Amino acid sequence: MKIIDRLRQWWQIRTGEEETPFDGDSPAWIFSMLFHFFLLIAVTFMPAFVEPESENIYLAAIPEDPIEEIEAPEEFYFNEQPSEEVGANSAGGVTMAQALAQVVDEISDVPNPLENVQPTEIATIEINNTIQVATGPTFDRNLRVKGFVGHGATGAVGAIDRITHEILLSLEERKTLVVWLFDQTESLIPQRRAIHDRFDRIYEELGLIEAAGNPAFKKHEDKPLLTSIVGFGNSVNLITKKPTADLAEIKKALAEMPNDTSGTEKVFEAIFRALNEYKSMRYTDEHRSSPERNVMIVAFTDEVGDDQNGLEQTIKECRRYAVPVYVVGVPAPFGRSETMMKWVDPNPDFDQTPQWGRVSQGPESYLPEHIKLKFSGANEDEAIDSGFGPYSLTRLCFETGGIYFAVHPNRNVNREVNRGEISAFSSHISRFFDPQIMRTYRPDYVAPEEYLRRVRENKAREALVKAANLTWVSQLESPQTRFAKTDEATFVNALSEAQKAAAKIEPEINMVYETLKLGETDRARENTPRWQAGYDLAMGRVMAAKARTESFNAMLAAAKRGLKFKDPKNNTWILEPANEISTGSQTEKLAAKAREYLQRVIDEHADTPWSYLAAKELDNPIGWRWKEEYTPPPPPPGADNGDANPAPANDALRMLNRRPSRTVPKL
Repeated sequence: MKIIDRLRQWWQIRTGEEETPFDGDSPAWIFSMLFHFFLLIAVTFMPAFVEPESENIYLAAIPEDPIEEIEAPEEFYFNEQPSEEVGANSAGGVTMAQALAQVVDEISDVPNPLENVQPTEIATIEINNTIQVATGPTFDRNLRVKGFVGHGATGAVGAIDRITHEILLSLEERKTLVVWLFDQTESLIPQRRAIHDRFDRIYEELGLIEAAGNPAFKKHEDKPLLTSIVGFGNSVNLITKKPTADLAEIKKALAEMPNDTSGTEKVFEAIFRALNEYKSMRYTDEHRSSPERNVMIVAFTDEVGDDQNGLEQTIKECRRYAVPVYVVGVPAPFGRSETMMKWVDPNPDFDQTPQWGRVSQGPESYLPEHIKLKFSGANEDEAIDSGFGPYSLTRLCFETGGIYFAVHPNRNVNREVNRGEISAFSSHISRFFDPQIMRTYRPDYVAPEEYLRRVRENKAREALVKAANLTWVSQLESPQTRFAKTDEATFVNALSEAQKAAAKIEPEINMVYETLKLGETDRARENTPRWQAGYDLAMGRVMAAKARTESFNAMLAAAKRGLKFKDPKNNTWILEPANEISTGSQTEKLAAKAREYLQRVIDEHADTPWSYLAAKELDNPIGWRWKEEYTPPPPPPGADNGDANPAPANDALRMLNRRPSRTVPKL
C-alpha cells in the first residue's frame, strides 16, 4: 500500500490535481494486467529453453523365412518359332514386350533384401490416420485406371508372353475368360499360324505354374481359365460357340478359321459383339456388385479398322463392365493415315514375287498434327514410325486399362531400314524411335470434344492442326536448273518456263505459312513437348520451303536481265542449291528464321520423328547460286554410237517355270 500512496503523491505533485489514476480499484486492475502480460510472454518463449522429449522411429529389416525352391520340369524349353515368320528377337530379346507406363513408379516391384542392417534412427514422422480410401461395389484391385501405350515389339510372340503374364495377374484375383479376336484377312495368315503354335507354350506355361503350386490356380476349382476364339473381317464370327478350357479345341478353332477376302476389318464391332456375348460371365447379378469372372479381350490386327465410328460406344461398354482390351497391332506411320505393305502371296502355288499395296495404319493422333510437305525428290510412300499405334485402337487400350503392342518385325532404332529388308506382310517404316524417349510425346488419348477444347486453348496448336489438314504441299521437286545459252531469246524463254514450276506451288506454300503464322504469338505459352516439336517443325519447314521457292524465282528473274560468263568458252548456266541468299534481305531473314526453328527442334527434341525430319530439312540447302560450265554439242545425226544394248532374253524359256500371279487384294 505504501507504493500506491507514493504513486498518488507523485501524481498530485506533477499534475497539481487531487484525483489520480491510482484511486479506487485501478491499482488492482493494472497489477493484474501486468502479471498476465509477463505470464503470457513466459509461456511463449518456454519451448526455446526447454528441450521436448521426442519419440524416435526405427526401421529394421525382418529376415524372411527361406523359400523352398521349385524345380522346373525337364520339358521346359524356350521359344523355337523361326524369327523370319514372327520377327527377330520376338521371344526373348532386348526389345521383348514390356509395358511402359507414362509415369515411372517410385516403388520397385522387386524386393531388395537388407542383410545385417542395424536399426537406424531417422527423423520423427507424424502419420495422418484420416486418409480416405476409395471404395465401391465394383472396385477391382487389378484393373488399371488407364492402360499402357508407346510400346514397341519386333514380334507377336513377345507380346503374347506379356499377355500371358496379364492372364496370371487376372487369375490371382478371380476366374478368368480370355477372348482372342483374330483378323481373318490373308495378310494375318502368317501371324495366326505363329500364334497357333504359341498356344501350346501359353497353356504349358500356365500348367507349369499350376504344378508348382501357384495360389492363383488353387483358388479356383472349377476351370479357372476359359478361352473363346472370335474371327472378324467384313463380319464377326464366333468360332468357338461356347468358352472352353480344352486346348485341342482352341487350336482347332484357330487352325480352321476361314480367310476373309473382302479387305474390310470391323475390329470395333468384333470387340463390342464379344463383350455383349460374354458380359453375362462377368457379372451374375444385374446390379454388377460382385464380379463372378474377369473377362479379357485380346485382338490381333494389322490395320486401324474400317469402323472407327464405333470407338466411343466400345470404350463406354468396356469400361462399364471393367473389361480391359489388349491389341497386338502395327505402328502408326508418323502424321499420316496410309503406308505401303509388302505382300507376298500366301498360297505357294502362285508367284511369290513381292508386291506392294496401300494399307490404313494411322495416324497416331485424333486429328493430323504434322504438315504434309513433301521433301524435294523424296518418295512420298516411305514413312517413319510415330512411336505409337493408330489413335483409335491405342486409345481403346488406354481407356480400358489394356496395352497396345506396336509390332514390326524389322524394328531397329539404331539405323534406317531400307525397303529391301522389309518382311512379308509388313509396312515399310524406314525409321524407328526409342519407346522410352517417345512416351514423353504421347498423343492426347481423350474424347473428341476434350481434344478440340485442348487445341483451342493455344493458337499455336490450333494453327498447326489447321495447317496439317490442308492437302499435300510440294516443295520444288526436280526443277529445271540447267540452261544452255545458244542465243539470248532461247535462254530467256527457258528461264520463263522454269519459273512456272515455282509459280505453281508458291500459293500453296504461302497458304500454309499464313495459317501457321497465326499461332506464332502463342508459341511461347506452349509447354507440352509434342505440341512444341510439332509447331516448330512445321514452321521451320514451311519457312524453308517458302524461302527456297522465292529465291529460286528471284534468281531466274535476275538471270533474264543478263548473265555474263567469266570464261568465254563456257556456254551453260547451272542453278545449284546453296546455303546463301543473294536475292534480298527479306528472303535472307526468312531463311535464317527457318534454320532457327529447325535447329531448336533438333536441340530440344533429340531422337524423335520431329528432330529426324528437321535434320533432313536442314540437309537440303535453302538458297541457290549460279555456276557456269561448258557443254559439248550433241553428235551429228547418223553417227555410229555403237550397240550398247544387250541381246534380248528368251522370254518364252523364262516363262516356262514361272508360276501364275495374282494381283494384290484389298488390304
